Amino acid sequence: MNRLFLLVVCLAASLASRPALADLVVFDDGRVVKAASYKVVEEELEIGVPGGGSYRVDLSRVERIVEDEIAEACDQTDATLPRLAQNYDLSYRADRKPLFNTAYDQIIAAESRRYGVDASMVSALIRAESNYEPRAVSRKGARGLMQLMPATARRLSLDSPFDPVANVRAGVRYLKELMDRFDHRPDLVLAAYNAGENAVESYGGVPPYRETQGYVKRILSWWTPAVAAAPAGAGPIVKASS
Repeated sequence: MNRLFLLVVCLAASLASRPALADLVVFDDGRVVKAASYKVVEEELEIGVPGGGSYRVDLSRVERIVEDEIAEACDQTDATLPRLAQNYDLSYRADRKPLFNTAYDQIIAAESRRYGVDASMVSALIRAESNYEPRAVSRKGARGLMQLMPATARRLSLDSPFDPVANVRAGVRYLKELMDRFDHRPDLVLAAYNAGENAVESYGGVPPYRETQGYVKRILSWWTPAVAAAPAGAGPIVKASS
């Protein structure tokens, strides 16, 4: 009863005092702007300005769009992520196969082996991103199985985002870059794929965005990262716990 009462009080206070949440538009040069609204119009993104008005930018300049930053402490009660140990092995292993028995498993396995990335992680990420729809287009403009934004696709030399092989190849290559950058930390790698590397580095961990925290938790509910072997003479590695 006390917990229920606390949640009700938090919700009431939050609704009464919090400002309207805005979407965060991240550009390929690192700039971040808050948008009251947005919509894709052909190859442009129309950004609504808080207070009224809008302007358009070339969609190929947009690295990603993250929805509603968490602003209230009460919001974070149910958004707490598992505290993961740092010693994980996200590299390719033959016994770490795609998880969901789909028509794209061979592609996932081949591209994961090409870049040395855990194929089971790739399969879980694709489920979260597009639910295995190769021609999926999000309202943000992300495309294909791994939902790559045009700016990311351009950087990765992806010319055919709806080609399953090309899309997965580019997406897995990007995951490999994130693995190297964030030392095989699965929570940080997934958060960076969703919210961007700069956001993860700015917050020193998974950013406090409701969308990103839910994204990481969802993938970790489907996929368990492999624990790395401990070096000789080292103590046991403690697995993740809530």
